[in-house]
Amino acid sequence: MSRILIIGSEGQLGSELSGFLESKIDADSIILSDIKEKSNSSLKYIQLDALNFSQLETAVKDYNISEIYHLAAILSAKGEENPMLTWDINMNSLFNVLELARNKSIEKVFWPSSISVFGNNTPKIETDQFSIKEPTSVYGISKLAGERWCEYYNLTYNTDIRSVRFPGIISSNTLPGGGTTDYAVEIFYSFLKKRKYNCFLNKKSMLPMIYIDDAIHSIDKLMSANKENLSIKSSYNLASFSLSPEIIEKELKKIDSSFVVEYNPDFRQKIADSWPASINDNYARSDWSWESQYDLNKTILTMIENLKVQLK
Repeated sequence: MSRILIIGSEGQLGSELSGFLESKIDADSIILSDIKEKSNSSLKYIQLDALNFSQLETAVKDYNISEIYHLAAILSAKGEENPMLTWDINMNSLFNVLELARNKSIEKVFWPSSISVFGNNTPKIETDQFSIKEPTSVYGISKLAGERWCEYYNLTYNTDIRSVRFPGIISSNTLPGGGTTDYAVEIFYSFLKKRKYNCFLNKKSMLPMIYIDDAIHSIDKLMSANKENLSIKSSYNLASFSLSPEIIEKELKKIDSSFVVEYNPDFRQKIADSWPASINDNYARSDWSWESQYDLNKTILTMIENLKVQLK
C-alpha cells in the first residue's frame, strides 16, 4: 500500500492537514513526521530530521511513500533571529525531497511557498502571479529560491512538485509559529480572555489572509488536479481576503466595546510593509478551480466560536 508522508506534521499547517486527510482516506496510509520525539496524533508517527537525506530516504522506502507534503520550515519573523539556520532548514530539507522526486522514489510533492517572495517594489494591489519578486526577509529569500528549484526540477526532470503561495493563515486550533501575521490569531485569544492586546504591526497594515480550512482545501484541490492542467510549475498565487489589525479590532469591538488594542510596531513591521495588500490568484482559479469558502466575517465568527469552546 502506498502512503503519504507529512514532514513537519506538528506545526500549524501539518497538524490541520493530518486531521483532514484522516477524515478522507485510510488512516494506515498516512505517516506523520517531525523533529519532535512524539506527536499528539493517533496516526503513525516517526521522528525524522528532514535535513538527513539517508534517514528520509529510508523512511520513504520502509513505509512505501508515494506522496510527500513537505511543510517543515522556519517562518518569517523567527527566521530573522537566525538567518543561516533558516536558510539551511528551509532550503536543504527541500533539496532532499526534490532529489527523492528526481530519483522517482516518490511520485508527487506538495511544498508551501508564501507571499513573502514579493518585495517593496512589487505592486501592492491585486499582486499578479508574475509580479516583481525581491524578498526582504531570509524566509522570503528561501521561499523564492525554493520556487525556482521546484520549477527547475519539474521542467528538467519531469517531477510533480506542486505549490501555493500562502497568505497569512488564521487558525483557532494551533498557536502561531513565528510568522509576521501571527497577530491575526493572537488578537482573538486576548479578546476572549478579556485582555488588552499589544499588536506588533501598525493598525493600517493591510495583508492577505486565509482561514485554515481554506488553506487545507487549497492543498487538497491542487494535489487532486490533473497534472496536465497545471500551467504554473513554481508556485501558485492564492487569495482569500485581506485585513489590517484595525479591521479586526473594529469587528471585535462590535461584540465587546471594552476590548483594547495598543499598537507598538516592532521589526516585523518592515517585513509586513514589503508584502502585498491583496493578491490576484487567477491562475489557481482557472487551472484547478480554486475558490475560497471563508470571507472575513465568516472567519471572525468561526474563530470566536471555536476559541470559546477551547478556552472553557
